[in-house]
Amino acid sequence: MSQVAVPTHVDLLWPTLNAVRDLGGSAKLDEINAHVIEREAFSEEQQAVLHNDGPRTEIEYRLAWARTYLKGMGALDNSERAVWSATDAGRTMAEEEVTRRHHDYRLSLRQARRDKKRAAREQTIEEAAGEEEERDWKEELLSILLELPSDRFEHLARRLLLEAGFTSANVTGRSGDEGIDGIGLYRLALVSFPVFFQCKRYRGSVRAGAVRDFRGAMAGRGDRGLLITTGTFTAEAKQEATRDGAPPIDLIDGSALCDLLKEHRMGVRTEVRQVEDVFLDREFFAEI
Repeated sequence: MSQVAVPTHVDLLWPTLNAVRDLGGSAKLDEINAHVIEREAFSEEQQAVLHNDGPRTEIEYRLAWARTYLKGMGALDNSERAVWSATDAGRTMAEEEVTRRHHDYRLSLRQARRDKKRAAREQTIEEAAGEEEERDWKEELLSILLELPSDRFEHLARRLLLEAGFTSANVTGRSGDEGIDGIGLYRLALVSFPVFFQCKRYRGSVRAGAVRDFRGAMAGRGDRGLLITTGTFTAEAKQEATRDGAPPIDLIDGSALCDLLKEHRMGVRTEVRQVEDVFLDREFFAEI
């Protein structure tokens, strides 16, 4: 897996800027990542390469640095949390100018290292990866979730569904089972319908085959599924989940799972001052 070639952050500068443009000039980082992966036709093998030991993939890591450099180059901005937008210059910047600005920006960073007066500014630029502060608590939370036994992770998913509005949710699967882990009942206005769910404590990317297997396990039992993972989904997996003519599978990746746990205050609490501080409650997960 480690021998699979993944483009450098420099190679991803132009695709990233184009992705923001294609998405209307501003987008969430997950939308940008998905668009670049689709446009550049990265294979599932490339999408599955982890950065160090994960849970973030190498492509996600390098795309984060591409966004950071584009911000330093004046092509992108992230004035709103997790929302990236093209600047006036970025909307019209040609590929040759991106290359030139990247060269000039790197020279300025080198100069900053030699200039004490610029040291503070350089540190701000280098550490301002946009979503990095948010990623820090999410990566710590995902590490906690990956340490949970399978049955506790399934219990956590069941409780999350109940907190999110399901009228009932029950765990039915066994550890290592490739089929159904549980079933919940969701009410929408006057109608209730069953939702089968599967939990994957996973590092890296869940592939299209896992979505097909889950749908196969649902065959004859229901027509709505929910696949929850601590990892990510490849572009092919996302396409398979919404394939025409097949029962739909809703996908919750690691980042969305963290957001949901935070939203429902399940092991995550916040204190809002000028910025939002996120604290993890390890005892919550130990008692699941």
